[in-house]
Amino acid sequence: MPNTIVNNVDLYYEVHGKGIPLMLVAGLASDSQSWQPVVKDLSRHYRVITLDNRGVGRTKPQDIETSIQYITDDCINLIRHMGLPSVNLLGHSMGGFVALDCAIRYPEYVSKLILAGTSAFNSERNNALFLDWLSYLESGLSPELWFRNMFYWIFSRRFFEDKKALNKAVQFAIEYPYPQTKIAFKNQVNAIKEFNCLEDLSGITSKTMIICGKEDQLFPPEESVKVLQAIPGAIFSFVEHAAHSINVENPGEFINIVRKFVNNC
Repeated sequence: MPNTIVNNVDLYYEVHGKGIPLMLVAGLASDSQSWQPVVKDLSRHYRVITLDNRGVGRTKPQDIETSIQYITDDCINLIRHMGLPSVNLLGHSMGGFVALDCAIRYPEYVSKLILAGTSAFNSERNNALFLDWLSYLESGLSPELWFRNMFYWIFSRRFFEDKKALNKAVQFAIEYPYPQTKIAFKNQVNAIKEFNCLEDLSGITSKTMIICGKEDQLFPPEESVKVLQAIPGAIFSFVEHAAHSINVENPGEFINIVRKFVNNC
């Protein structure tokens, strides 16, 4: 898969399928592989572009200075590098912050905007939680316990009823060959803490869909609605049997919502 040098990072990205371009931007500590449950099906209909944000995966160096704005600029420069006039942009969690920043600062590159499990800023509770995750990481907590602790927050109660799936997810995370460094995780946590685009939402011109997992604890649906309804004409969809990791827990419904919005709105 290709790499390109943008903003002093060697940016790793993947392209799947043909057709209308759809760029997927992952969240905190996640990279292009976090979209595995939906990429295959989406690539049957679109030219799906996934990337490793600065600070994760195969994008190098991992420990480079990081902010939401820097990640946004990386995405825009990738779009330019690929010679695309614009893309449909889908961001999850921290990736939603990036997608919002793209739509605000580079509206000409965002055909349609899809926000999943996100808001316009991070709550003080979430900031404290993410800093706790960082302290656990720095303290030497075993990877298995660290990931299990994170999973309590990003998956629904239903997910934990399937012990086989849970153990498989933990094992995948532990054995992932491109782990994030502690410094890179800290940089992303700080980038999230510093971002707030609440005052700019009313100026977004891209048609916008917000997807919420009904059991999301990090960005509860009622909070996302309260904040993101400031985007003119924003449409909301609420996914059953899903918490924060919507595309992992209910990929079928996630894909249906995305396809309907991209094709029909």
